[in-house]
Amino acid sequence: MDRPNDSVVSEFVLLGLSGSYEMKVFLTLVFSLIYLGIILGNLFILLLVIFDYHLHSPMYFLLANLSFIDVGVASTTVPKMITDLLNEYKIISFQGCMVQICFIHIMGGVEMVLLIAMAFDRYTAICKPLYYLNIMNSKICVSFVITGWVIGVIHAMSQFAFIINLPFCGPNKVDSFYCDFPRIIKLACTDGVKFEFIVAANSGFMSMGTFFLLILSYIFILVTVWKRSSGDLSKAFVTLSAHITVVVLFFTPCMFLYVWPFPRSSIDKYLFIADFALTPVLNPIIYTLRNKEIKVAIKRLIKRHVKFC
Repeated sequence: MDRPNDSVVSEFVLLGLSGSYEMKVFLTLVFSLIYLGIILGNLFILLLVIFDYHLHSPMYFLLANLSFIDVGVASTTVPKMITDLLNEYKIISFQGCMVQICFIHIMGGVEMVLLIAMAFDRYTAICKPLYYLNIMNSKICVSFVITGWVIGVIHAMSQFAFIINLPFCGPNKVDSFYCDFPRIIKLACTDGVKFEFIVAANSGFMSMGTFFLLILSYIFILVTVWKRSSGDLSKAFVTLSAHITVVVLFFTPCMFLYVWPFPRSSIDKYLFIADFALTPVLNPIIYTLRNKEIKVAIKRLIKRHVKFC
């Protein structure tokens, strides 16, 4: 990875999460358990969808891809956050920082598209049930996933192309537990106003646009169900509550950081714990506990295991 001639910074110091030594030990234990839950929970859903043919439907295909992305997002940041909690010097190389930024934004872009696809899937299932399998065919589902990866790469690289050429000639302390565009831009030895605009126009617009599109789609679904069922929204609420919970948890930190991309406080790094740790560990719980078909698939798996034992 080439560096500009006037960049002398070869590594960044991550200030991480503050607190006493006892608190850091406690957080190390908590986040280690959370990360273990992320890996086990999401891989369980991924493998369950792959090996249980009853779950070979559009909704679960998209859910399996979401689980895969959640593992990737968490693995990009959480392991280093855990190891850094008890380290006095929290160092990340320039190249490592750039790679982390790229992976965060690529997978973030994929997740946004997947959430849109899942909202469209629920709209089709609730509002056009007779045409559901015709609309949400395998070709469309695969197209959603491919589109997500293409948009994720374009989204990340369009900002990375500007950041990699910035001169870094002195300050190298990042007030966070991970690298990201807004905080790295602040360290560059140049005027960051135009780069602030680029981040806001790219990540900020993408986050806010996707969030409001999803909220509008859920409102449209609820209104449609309300008109068709004479005011009974209970079924739609049960179906959509899990999706709405995930959307709010995922997009709140994104909009907080990227719409106003030059943070004046450290609160954003605590908010992003929701994106990197809480949302990935809650997704398997939300979609499992509130999903009858997943519960039935788990029971089938248990019975099959007991039979072979």
